[in-house]
Amino acid sequence: MPEHFWDMTIAVNLTAEEHINDELMSRGLLKENGRIVCISSISGIAGNFGQTNYSAAKSGVIGYVEAMAKQVKNGVTVNAVAPGFIETQMTAAMPITLREAGRRMNSLSQGGQPVDVAETIAWYCSPASGGVNGNVVRVCGQSLIGK
Repeated sequence: MPEHFWDMTIAVNLTAEEHINDELMSRGLLKENGRIVCISSISGIAGNFGQTNYSAAKSGVIGYVEAMAKQVKNGVTVNAVAPGFIETQMTAAMPITLREAGRRMNSLSQGGQPVDVAETIAWYCSPASGGVNGNVVRVCGQSLIGK
């Protein structure tokens, strides 16, 4: 793959998250019991054919969360969400065979919805998740990928 594809993907999917979080912390914008929620992917857990750059970036997010969880203080937590096959405009543009494979490779035999990811992020942001730190929640319908 051309080097600029690698660099751009790492910059958008890993480095940007790090820079945003560094700014929040360095400016004191994360108050007591604050929440950091990063976005990873099933690709960061299991890889994805033809997307080594994306898989490496999303795997890096998981490592970042695990490392940062040991450094945050004052009840601040840092966690990640790892979506699997989610029904979006992007997946709707995929060939039907790939879409169906994505849907059927989990115990629900269907694609996830964007609201599934949003609700997981909302839970991470709520006081109910105060005891959860350094974790990754897979939003994938128990996907066979990454087991």
